[in-house]
Amino acid sequence: MSSATQGEITHTTVVRQKPLMTMPQILLMNFGFFGIQYSFGMQQTAVNPIFLMLGASGHALPLLNLAGPITGLLIQPMIGALSDQTWSPRWGRRKPFFLIGALGCSICLFLFPFVAAVWMAVLLLWLLDASNNTAMEPYRAFIADKLPPSQLAKGFLAQSFFTGFGITLANISLFVFQKLISG
Repeated sequence: MSSATQGEITHTTVVRQKPLMTMPQILLMNFGFFGIQYSFGMQQTAVNPIFLMLGASGHALPLLNLAGPITGLLIQPMIGALSDQTWSPRWGRRKPFFLIGALGCSICLFLFPFVAAVWMAVLLLWLLDASNNTAMEPYRAFIADKLPPSQLAKGFLAQSFFTGFGITLANISLFVFQKLISG
């Protein structure tokens, strides 16, 4: 008798070869990480002066800054699991999360200068941090999705470069903004 009549099921595994990318393609693929880290840098550098300007006590700053650790603890694993299981025919697996996170970051960063109370700044910090994490976690996995094993080190190296560059430029930007605003 054939194996099909005995109830055996055969499985075929298809191994998809990921194409090699040029270094400019790898850099371009990681450029969005620059934006995420720029947003994180703006958040980390500017939020405490904003809290203090709005009248928060210096002793309250550690509590007001809990958004980072808590949203990282909760949002990153949830978004990571969701982005692993989500597929959009138009956008693919990770890109919807990049878009949602980037829009959230942009809106929050735009609104921050207009807050008039500590509670508004705290709310925006939580939303900004959640948006940053929504974009960042799938971006990390995007490298492994797109690059063959032989290029993973280059992909993560490019991501690390944009991490440092984004945060550095955010700090420089805040310094320049202060000089321009205060004259």
